[in-house]
Amino acid sequence: MRQLTFRRLVAPGLLALLCLHGRPALAQISLLPTEVATDVSISWEVRNRFRLFRDEKDFNRHLAAESGRTILQAEQTLAQETDGRGWARDMVTRLCVDGAGRVLDTCVRDGVRESYLDPVDHRVTVRLTGAVPAGASCAWSVDNGDGAPQTLTNGCGEDVNLRALYGRTTKVTVDIAAGGVTRRASDAIAVRDLLMAGLGDSIASGEGDPDRPVALTDDGFCFRNFIATGRSEYFRPGRVGFNGDKACDGARDPDTNMQEWARLSARWMSSACHRSLYSYQLRAALGLAVENPHVAVTYLPLACTGATIDTGLFGPQRARELNCGDTNDSSCPTTIAGQITQLRVILERAKRARPNRKLDLVFLTIGANDTYFSGLVADVMIDSTAERLLARRSGVISSVEDAQAQLDKLPANFARLRAALKPLVGGSLDKVVFTSYGNPALAADGGVCAGGRDGFDVHPAFNANGERLRRVTLFVQNKFLPAVKALATCTGGITCGPGESMAFADAHQAAFAQHGFCAHADTDPDFDRECFSREGKSFAANLVDAATDPMACDLGASEFRAYASRARWIRTANDSYFTAMTFPEGVSSTIQPSDLHDATWGILSAVYGGAVHPTAEGYAAMADSALTVARSVLQLGQATTGVSEKTLAPPAPPVPQAPVAPGPVQAPQQPPAPAAPADAYTPAPPPR
Repeated sequence: MRQLTFRRLVAPGLLALLCLHGRPALAQISLLPTEVATDVSISWEVRNRFRLFRDEKDFNRHLAAESGRTILQAEQTLAQETDGRGWARDMVTRLCVDGAGRVLDTCVRDGVRESYLDPVDHRVTVRLTGAVPAGASCAWSVDNGDGAPQTLTNGCGEDVNLRALYGRTTKVTVDIAAGGVTRRASDAIAVRDLLMAGLGDSIASGEGDPDRPVALTDDGFCFRNFIATGRSEYFRPGRVGFNGDKACDGARDPDTNMQEWARLSARWMSSACHRSLYSYQLRAALGLAVENPHVAVTYLPLACTGATIDTGLFGPQRARELNCGDTNDSSCPTTIAGQITQLRVILERAKRARPNRKLDLVFLTIGANDTYFSGLVADVMIDSTAERLLARRSGVISSVEDAQAQLDKLPANFARLRAALKPLVGGSLDKVVFTSYGNPALAADGGVCAGGRDGFDVHPAFNANGERLRRVTLFVQNKFLPAVKALATCTGGITCGPGESMAFADAHQAAFAQHGFCAHADTDPDFDRECFSREGKSFAANLVDAATDPMACDLGASEFRAYASRARWIRTANDSYFTAMTFPEGVSSTIQPSDLHDATWGILSAVYGGAVHPTAEGYAAMADSALTVARSVLQLGQATTGVSEKTLAPPAPPVPQAPVAPGPVQAPQQPPAPAAPADAYTPAPPPR
């Protein structure tokens, strides 16, 4: 394999031609071709073309898993390969972001220092395909218009690596000499560098799926519990490596405990925003890079858990956690600037370096927090009287009536959002792919999950109330989801100006109806089937036993696999605690705990890590839906070639699972179906 390298140097005579083995191989073509090669062609692909990845091995891993598959199928393959431990646990340390998750101005990618927003060039591999004669010799000429063409002679079976200048067309010609006859083939290399951004709330950021899940210890950690007549205690698994007080009567300094506890947190691309590589937005952007060998994707991850249009997109919001990397960093941001502000600053910086640099695509999901969705979840989950009173007083709980009142206010805020986004995407919002939510509480039989403690017994006060759950689920299905679609697509009575209708992705909704949080299967992980009791008896009730082994089953908590394939695509409260165990700093002062064992921590640590958010499989299904629409927006076809087969190991067979059927772009002029009455269940449409 040979490599041609072009640099912007002081004099054109300094341009060097390099071989992968370190030996120069300069040559002049002396044979004139006698015919055009009709059965041989030049193919080329951009290497490591998802530019957020620093190391090509990480991109190649996804290239191998996704080639010829959906993103969902690839996720299931990667889950199988990692025994459910997750593929992102190591990749998260090899990204072009800093410890707080902010995109770096300059990043060392595959050993070369690059500007992230204004790359000088792109690494490209060129090869011959077709009926290449055995033993033929190939004389290559590469002309990027900057100085004399560079030449190289080698065997025709060898790949040629070069760096194609950004924004230039590079002409590649090869003369194939065999049997005394020389034939010529040629092609033009023009890399399309796509600049994309991901905006929105917790569903956009990847909440519920940290890049590296928390490591669980098999012994117990004590929490206090609110009860009407006094204080009781209960034990749940703690964090591996914590040497502080595990009992509720510990005397160590709370600040010291907290610092040590925070150091052992789950790892996120951005802990402040619970932003993850499992985000559907990142997976869809990565999918575009995987299937299009002639593009490079420069992705800007900006979505943040807890965001609303007003607080999060326009205005700043509180950080979810203060933890930048493997050690607690006092420089971690306590507040996050509005995502629109961040995007404007980045685009201004990009245009200063390259005036014609523009935003090609935006992934967006927003609106759930604007209608108090987390409050609805808390209303369903928290059943104990004492905890409900505390949660209601501190604003944690919201009712369907509260949510409906906020939904009525959403059109005005959405109009502000359209006006702000429009100039950032060239005056037309058809470059914004709004990906809708999946209803988390639909049962496979066509109804609503029944509720109860199945998946919700990690806290003694939890019990998914069936009637409240039914009301919330029907509100989401029949009111919220149609309203969001109408706002994004300017239909259903929503009036918009020219160019203000967004592209819309919702093909995943039918699949989510089969994978709600109450879904079970015989193929679920052993830990789930043996240790998460459907009757709400997952944990040891005896305090003496629970202190050393809090699980009621025969397996230890460390056997839980956050990223194993399972029937439910929604994190339960149990999943949330076992995956992320979040102790959020950015909560209201009225419920800010005094120490690690405080009664409020038990609730917050089970909820704020992503309860009732998609699993990695759920996000992958959303990514497939968003990818289908993004292809159309960008006018990209689904590629079937461009994979370096001889450098990639064959992927493992996917875990059997129903894939998401791709759906077409939703036509803005088609109004949504009339909303059903709030007390009637409207099933999701079948996949198209």
